[in-house]
Amino acid sequence: MPKAIPYGRQDISQADIDAVVEILKADYLTQGPKVKEFENKFAKYIGAKYAVAVANGTAALHLCTLALGVNETSKVITPPITFAASSNCVRYCGGEVVFSDIAANTITLDIEKVRMLLENAPKETYQGIIPVDFAGYPVNLEAFRQLADEYGLWIIEDACHAPGGFFTDSKGVKQNCGNGQFADLAIFSFHPVKHIACGEGGMITTNRKDLYDELLTLRTHGITKDPKKLQENHGGWYMEMQILGYNYRIPDILCALGSSQLDRAVKKLEIRRKIAKKYDKAFEGTKIKTIIPPNEVGHAYHLYVIQIENRKELYDYLRTQKIYAQIHYIPTHLMPYYKQFGYKKGDFPTAEAYYEKCISLPMYPTLTEEEQEFVIEQVLKISDV
Repeated sequence: MPKAIPYGRQDISQADIDAVVEILKADYLTQGPKVKEFENKFAKYIGAKYAVAVANGTAALHLCTLALGVNETSKVITPPITFAASSNCVRYCGGEVVFSDIAANTITLDIEKVRMLLENAPKETYQGIIPVDFAGYPVNLEAFRQLADEYGLWIIEDACHAPGGFFTDSKGVKQNCGNGQFADLAIFSFHPVKHIACGEGGMITTNRKDLYDELLTLRTHGITKDPKKLQENHGGWYMEMQILGYNYRIPDILCALGSSQLDRAVKKLEIRRKIAKKYDKAFEGTKIKTIIPPNEVGHAYHLYVIQIENRKELYDYLRTQKIYAQIHYIPTHLMPYYKQFGYKKGDFPTAEAYYEKCISLPMYPTLTEEEQEFVIEQVLKISDV
């Protein structure tokens, strides 16, 4: 199997290419009509009222924290097993990041650990929670919403790994990741290895009109041309910068690609789940630990993660076979930047134990059966099964 097999890969079709070429021949390359088209299609796919397309997932997180008023007095809870942007967005606004451990059976934020944090602190110590749908495993946001309401907290759902994922709520209703039923805001990423590839790009979804309006202004330098909002009006050209915003816009050319990709999202998610089932079956009865979600959970499988004792040996061996597995993630609290705030090894034992054994195997819709069988064969060969 000489061909390299990465852990993730974009899938670009002729329809995607045609969509981009169409924009190259059209009037807009930057922000134009394709942005709104993509926003509307994505909101419908997720089941949210509003969607705001932005430059990338990190920009989406930053805008969310800005819109929710994070500042130097804010304390926000998030897990240590995630990409650094999930916590960095709080620091961009001057807030304090408070990490809380994960649950071993889902690798998502442990709600009981969060409850302990809240119970052991004075009321109004914390302002918000940023749960992460890790690897595509959806957080039960109904439970988090109940806890957040008890303490007056907002929720940002980091759903970068989980478009198309869902959990079933206490009433038996399927709740899509990012649909806004329980989180104030949710964010997604369109990095090439994600479900929907724009090259770069992000999306914020919400059911709150006030936050939607605020995000639109923050996305574009804090500038508005809305006559109803202007303090003065000098004519049709007039605009006002009313708050300090950013240039976090996304161009039409990328939204055309995203919109085309979205047309195949359901089919590609079905393929990811099929690949996951094959991995599950292959590793059943071995010492390799996998996370198989219960029937009421729709895992989106951005990643397929296993946990294994000889992780370093397996990682190195797979690379000799041109299988480029990856590690997701080094615990954020152990990064030098966050260690300066007093975090240290031993603070979050479940997260740290997970990191010592985790490895992400190839997971993407164009992974062939032959390639997956080769991956499985090599994993089992080097693993102490």
